Amino acid sequence: MISNLVVVGSGVMGRGIAYVGAIGGFNVVLVDVNQDALESARNEIDSIFEKGLRYQKITEEEAAAAKSRFTYSANLKESAAYADLIIEAVPEKAEIKRAVFETIEIHAKEDCYFATNTSTMSPTEIGSYGKRPEKTIAMHFFNPVQKMPLVEIVRGLETSDETAAIIKEVAEKMGKETVVINEFPGFVTSRISCLVGNEAFFMLQEGLGTPEEIDKAIKLGLNYPMGPFELGDLVGLDARLNNLKYLHSKLGEKYRPAPLLEQYVKAGRLGRKSGKGVYDYTKDGELVRK
Repeated sequence: MISNLVVVGSGVMGRGIAYVGAIGGFNVVLVDVNQDALESARNEIDSIFEKGLRYQKITEEEAAAAKSRFTYSANLKESAAYADLIIEAVPEKAEIKRAVFETIEIHAKEDCYFATNTSTMSPTEIGSYGKRPEKTIAMHFFNPVQKMPLVEIVRGLETSDETAAIIKEVAEKMGKETVVINEFPGFVTSRISCLVGNEAFFMLQEGLGTPEEIDKAIKLGLNYPMGPFELGDLVGLDARLNNLKYLHSKLGEKYRPAPLLEQYVKAGRLGRKSGKGVYDYTKDGELVRK
């Protein structure tokens, strides 16, 4: 039922979603109004294909077939008219998401489905930006998309059973495991992850231990694959702070951001993408000095 997929936003999440979509057999258009961002995405996606081949995650035939289904575009209106499913992956700001959904509502086919890649925001509210809330849902992918196995599918108040079933099928064709849940601020994963990450910053601020010690304790003591500081640097400390502010406004004091986290963001220490977060990084994002 879904053949043509449009991903709006060519940042870290958008390019990952587009990649797994093409690998999953969908015709994919990755859209971004910023040509420089689109070119950066093209280079990164080529690199992901190369790594997949190098580590034998995909075959030469699979890579060639996926690349043949891949298109890049700066024209959202034209691309929306082509889509069976549009996945929005722009920054977690209501005004940006609203602009995207108002545009695709006008130009998409009547039977097109809409999904938002969000870790905290309300799919019910986002569904109100258009005129098809029954066909609107959240698909919460995880970074890096091509490696992380889960998609958290979140139904809004008016999301139909049909929409939830179709989106679950799409995610599974992308090679993902799924959970389908009902909307509540922070969903499942973001509520837990934000609490752990924020508490780690309180510990660091209190002098309880070094980042290395805290990360090691969490990984080995609780069997987490990454420590909270390693994960925060990966997803972006600015993104973590924005999520905490949203959850604080919706769920209360237990989500109040740690002052030290706010200081790091003000200082431009955003994580891997800025070269320095809790840890310092060099070329290729490799950790060199803590």
